[in-house]
This record gives sequence, C-alpha cells and structure tokens, in this order.
Amino acid sequence: MLNLSIPIDIWEGKTSNMIKLAAFDMDGVLFEHFNFWYELHKRFGTYKKGKELTEKYKKNNYAKLAEEVVNKLWKRKPAKPYFDLVKEAKFLPGVKETFNELRKRKIKTAIITSGPRELALKAQKVLGIDFIFTNELVIKNNIITGDFKWPIADGKNEKVNALRKLCRKLNISLDEIAYVGDNYNDIGAFKIVGLAIAFNSEEEEVKKFAKVIIDKKDLREILNHI
Repeated sequence: MLNLSIPIDIWEGKTSNMIKLAAFDMDGVLFEHFNFWYELHKRFGTYKKGKELTEKYKKNNYAKLAEEVVNKLWKRKPAKPYFDLVKEAKFLPGVKETFNELRKRKIKTAIITSGPRELALKAQKVLGIDFIFTNELVIKNNIITGDFKWPIADGKNEKVNALRKLCRKLNISLDEIAYVGDNYNDIGAFKIVGLAIAFNSEEEEVKKFAKVIIDKKDLREILNHI
C-alpha cells in the first residue's frame, strides 16, 4: 500500500524536500478527459472540423487555431454546453489525495494549461491550488463572443514563461520545480525543471524528455518521486 504521509524516494541524489513547487498540466493529468476543447467540439457538433483545424495549427500557429475555431465555428453559440462540460468534468483517481499530501509537505502547487479558465478555477477551488495559468474563452450574457484570450498557447514558450514567473514570485529555482504533464506542449517545461514527470501519456516524444514516466492513472504515484 502506498504510504501517503512520508516522502520516501530519492531521485538522482535529490531528496524530496528539494521540490518546492509542483506544477501540473490539466487535461488528462487532473481530469479524465484528455482534451477539453475536443469534448466541447463534440457538444457543438463541430468535432470533425475542429480536429482538422487543431491538427493543422496546434504546433505552429495557435492564434490562427483560436481564430478559426472560436471566431468562426463557435461565435454566438450558447455557452451552456461549455459550462455543463466544466460542471461534469471528473477528477482522475488520486487527485484529491495527492494535493492534500502536497499541502501537508508545504509544497506550492500550480496549474499551467492551454485548457479553459473555468475548469482550472474549479480545480483550484476543490483542490486548494495556489496558482493557475490558463486560456480563456470569452463569454458575455451566456453567449460565446468569438474572442479568446490565450496567454498559454502552444506551450513551447508560454509554459516556460509561467514557470519562470513563479520562480521569481516564490524566490525558488527551476531545479526546485516538479512538472507533471502528458502532452507535446509540456515538453518545453520538461526541459527546464528539476523533475519532469510524464503522467499517463501516450506520446513517445513526451516520454523522451521526462525523468520519470508513470503509466498508471492514479496521480498518487507521483508522490513517490517528489
């Protein structure tokens, strides 16, 4: 049985108390769905076109992707399916216990995601997360306006920038950060942190840049390495 009260592992000579911040991607790491925006496409009946656009632009032109999807496919649509999806989203096994344990160890926590702000706020409220960095679908009077705020875009630079901001705020080094992700846009973060954990990832490219690979879907597994 996993002992959740005592940090026991030593990783490459670093004891657990060297980690002062644990940062997380959101989709597929904290929540069951692997991509919130794909799920929203399904609700709006735009999945086929949305997936096509995502595959075309996600790695090289996120601004164009947002314009094509939000402004052309979703503009003026009612926001109810969006809020319903946020409400229905379920945490993966072990998420609540993991954040409870991190709090006991006095490790700060953050979400850095290209997913939606409302879903991150839900996680922050339930889990007691200290910081969130997200994208935002602009909604007014329960209607999608066609605007999109994307401070966290393709992840190549934005997630790195968010981590550097947290370092300055908390007066810590990048070596004192553990980052948990599963997607190509987490690779930039993996390259710079002290402990990169690929969690429940199906992407071999992501695993290449991880120092720890966890294939089980229970987030508590990361506690053996932090």
